[in-house]
Formats: sequence, C-alpha cells, structure tokens
Amino acid sequence: MASEMVLYWGSGSPPCWRVQVVLEEKKLQGYKSKLLSFEKGEHKSAEVLALNPRGQLPTFKDGTTVINESLGICLYLENKFKTKGTQLICDDPKECAAVYQKILESNNIMQRIGDIMQYSRRVPESERTEAGLQRLMEALSEELKFWEGYVQKMGAGSHIAVKNFTMADAVIFPIIAVLFRFGVSQGKYPNLAKYYNSVKSRPSIQATWPPHWKENPDAVMDMLKNV
Repeated sequence: MASEMVLYWGSGSPPCWRVQVVLEEKKLQGYKSKLLSFEKGEHKSAEVLALNPRGQLPTFKDGTTVINESLGICLYLENKFKTKGTQLICDDPKECAAVYQKILESNNIMQRIGDIMQYSRRVPESERTEAGLQRLMEALSEELKFWEGYVQKMGAGSHIAVKNFTMADAVIFPIIAVLFRFGVSQGKYPNLAKYYNSVKSRPSIQATWPPHWKENPDAVMDMLKNV
C-alpha cells in the first residue's frame, strides 16, 4: 500500500506540506519520502523530470500512477483510502460544498504570495518600485481580511470550513503557517492566529513540520512584515 508510494518534496513548501499532512491523516506513513533542495535545483534532476516534466514539487508516484499537482494528490489519496484514517471530505453535501469552496478559494492567497515573492524575478530592476511592491502587499492584506472573517464566523473550536478537521485545513494551514513564518503579524490577524496556534499542535502537523523550521524554530523572516 503506502510502500509503493514515493513523494518528492521540498521543506516549507505549502503544496508539498499539504500532501504530507494528508498522508499522515490517512495513516499512510510507510511511503518513501525524498526531501529535495530547491536551492540546489534538485527538483530539476533527471529523476524528477522523468516523472514531472515541469520539474516542480511535489511529485508523487503510487505504483504506476503519477500525479504532480498537490490538490490532485490530496484528492486522489482521500478517494483511494476513504475508510482509512481521518475522513477529509464530508459526506454531508452542504459541508462538502464548504470544504471545496475553501480549498479552491485558497488559490487566491497563494497567488498573492507568489506575486510578492516573484516580484524581483518577474519585474525588470529598472521598473521595480517600493510603491509597486507595497501594492502587492496591500492586495495580500485585503485577501487575508476575508480569511480573518471566515475564521471569526466559524467560531471557537471550529476549523476553516466546518467544525472538524478536513481537507480544507490540510490545504490551508500550511499557507497560514508560511505567512506567519515570513513576518505577517499575528496581532493584526488575531482570528487566523488563534486558528494557527490551535491546529499547529495536531499530530499530522507536528509530524510534517518543515525540517529547516525545526532547526531554527524562532526564526521569523520579515518579507511580509508590512502585510
């Protein structure tokens, strides 16, 4: 079962982390884990490219089945192992709709983060301005206000989409964790902070905590301090 699975991943990458969380929640800890370095370009190795021509992580193989999109991997695992471990997609249609809504809506946060982190690469140096970067920061801030409201509406003790931990949490928690790691103020987004500090103690989260974060647990970058 899990012994036929191989996951190529990078530390601290939300798409990789969400897959690891789902594997933990589904009790599939026996998979082959291959941690690669983005800095060293290991995600562009011949071994990865043979499975994923885009040279991106995560890259996942289960026997002869290869899936290279993180959400696809997560949904594949839930579908194949519905009765194993934690049920991550609800049976109730209304709750299921809420879970899917939050999963897909999370792409908005990823897009805003990507716009900021890729600014220096995509925009020619002569065209970069502090004002341009600040606009991107403000766009991410506006997006996070939606999520701050969502968590507040759910109320204490609930998760991001419904009362229980679901696929939506597996997908979204790593994004929130990265935001706080890169300097977003927990004080500015208190509801997201409560959600983050509640869910971070979950065994599947602790078991998959990024290795380089464990090495420097108190390190907080300031890239997103103005969000």
